[in-house]
Amino acid sequence: MENAARAHLEMIRREAAAQNVEVEALVRRTDQPYKAIIEEAAKMKADVIVMGRRGKAGLEKMLMGSVTAKVIGYAPCKVLVVPRSASISCKNILIATDGSRYSSAAAAEAIGIAKRCSSNLVVIAAVHPESISSMSPDTGYTQNQQQTIAREEFQRAEKNISGVKGLAEKEDIHVEGLIVEGKPYEAITKAAKDKNIDLIVLGSHGRTGISRFLMGSVTERVIGHAESAVLVVKAE
Repeated sequence: MENAARAHLEMIRREAAAQNVEVEALVRRTDQPYKAIIEEAAKMKADVIVMGRRGKAGLEKMLMGSVTAKVIGYAPCKVLVVPRSASISCKNILIATDGSRYSSAAAAEAIGIAKRCSSNLVVIAAVHPESISSMSPDTGYTQNQQQTIAREEFQRAEKNISGVKGLAEKEDIHVEGLIVEGKPYEAITKAAKDKNIDLIVLGSHGRTGISRFLMGSVTERVIGHAESAVLVVKAE
């Protein structure tokens, strides 16, 4: 197995050298790969860790303790997850915002990338009106109150999108804002496919560990289902 790993790294080194990219190859013996990856990233003060994903892993497989999921949960830096069938490009970038500091950190990163790469930026906010309309009568909300809640949710979405669009436009970035309906991770992955997105940028918690990262986060679900690369940005 070690020989196979060294052979694979040598192939990568040659490919990188052909593109004038300097590479340092390292093989570590460990029974906890994610820890080795995180330790090496910390040693070299890496800006980003790039991880692969086999096809459409789906939520269930991501939840079952994959190395990629653990690296995201504990990494000291950004993590780029690339599905096997995806190509890495920055022509079209998608950022999902909910107004939290996590999505604000992701928005700042996406705007920075878009400025450097002359990218198109799509900013979306997901609303889930069905979850409001299907509220149990036990909640005590009348139909009018439910409609008010739904209207306020759309207004918050518009405000969140407007804030990110304003920041992007100040940097002369071509930006489009969309309110999408549905469960957030489904809405994000569908919008990414419809808009031919190359890179999705999402926020996540700081160094909170795998348990908090995996417990139903939108980011984790998007990683499990998206066809494009996903950059996970942590807010400290």
